[in-house]
Amino acid sequence: MIVTFNAADEILDCLESLLAASDVQLEIVVVDNASDDDTLARIASWASGDKAYLCPKDSPLEITATPKPITIHDPDAALGQDGHHITLIDTGVNAGFAGGVNRGLAHLAARPEVTRFWVLNPDSVVTPETPGALSRHDTPADWGMMAARILYYNTPDTIQNDGGTINWLTGVTSNLNLFSKFADTAAPDGEQMQFIPGASMVVTRQFYDQVGPMDESYFLYYEEVDWALRRGALRLAMCPEAIVYHKAGTAIGSPTLGRPASSFSLYFKHRARLRFIKRFRPLSLPTAWAFTIAKAAQLALKGFRPEAIATLRGGFERQPPADVPKRLDAAAMAQAFSDARPS
Repeated sequence: MIVTFNAADEILDCLESLLAASDVQLEIVVVDNASDDDTLARIASWASGDKAYLCPKDSPLEITATPKPITIHDPDAALGQDGHHITLIDTGVNAGFAGGVNRGLAHLAARPEVTRFWVLNPDSVVTPETPGALSRHDTPADWGMMAARILYYNTPDTIQNDGGTINWLTGVTSNLNLFSKFADTAAPDGEQMQFIPGASMVVTRQFYDQVGPMDESYFLYYEEVDWALRRGALRLAMCPEAIVYHKAGTAIGSPTLGRPASSFSLYFKHRARLRFIKRFRPLSLPTAWAFTIAKAAQLALKGFRPEAIATLRGGFERQPPADVPKRLDAAAMAQAFSDARPS
């Protein structure tokens, strides 16, 4: 399942890489969160074969185009019986990452033959072996969530994420093996991880039936961390053979070498961090707030005043800076600032 929001420049590469899988049948569900670019139009044009697919020159994989046309099914179509099957769900509203995931999960969970749910970011491509590896891997036996090895798209020999850990004093999350060389670094086991990154995570039907959907009140960030901590006795697993190349943050403004993350991204990240700490470790609120102040001061001293203000407003759960409402329509704002919890 892939949740898209203004992913026109990435989604076709992701879909083509999934369709290259030859040893497993995929039920691919694309949930579009009211993109206001031409994401949906590009998917339609690609599927019809109107415009030939060309693998990007900077792609870490050589992706060969699947023969066209390809049928894009609506949510009421029957499950595919032979070969890969693509369904498109147009939500009509930006429900945030969790809202989009939950819509796709509800669609797939209604089909009892689907026993594993894979959430994948649209700005990713995967090796042809990855889908099959994720469908077969079963160590440990009582796992509920599974990670792949996530590498940087632009520097594919470098690890972006091998699972996540949590600093319980601040609520800050970290990526295992970040920036390590892939060839020289063994994959961690599930015991070393505290959560599975949302860029690529597989959950079992047992997990979904037991835990339920993601918490939509975060809107962006920490949904997968919250989800993992509600898993009870189910364990985390790593599939070392599964390789995902990920660009990261193309729609929300992730940091670069020369700039911090966008004010939009910083606001929601720090707001989500505080909501997470309130729920799971409220005694750490003083140190979490102190981190917010220190991070904002650091940004301000470097000349990033709007970003510093966004960090403070998010970290103390105040009203967002002006550029947040500019990027979200009224329905999305209502979703982002509701306190909806999973049912």
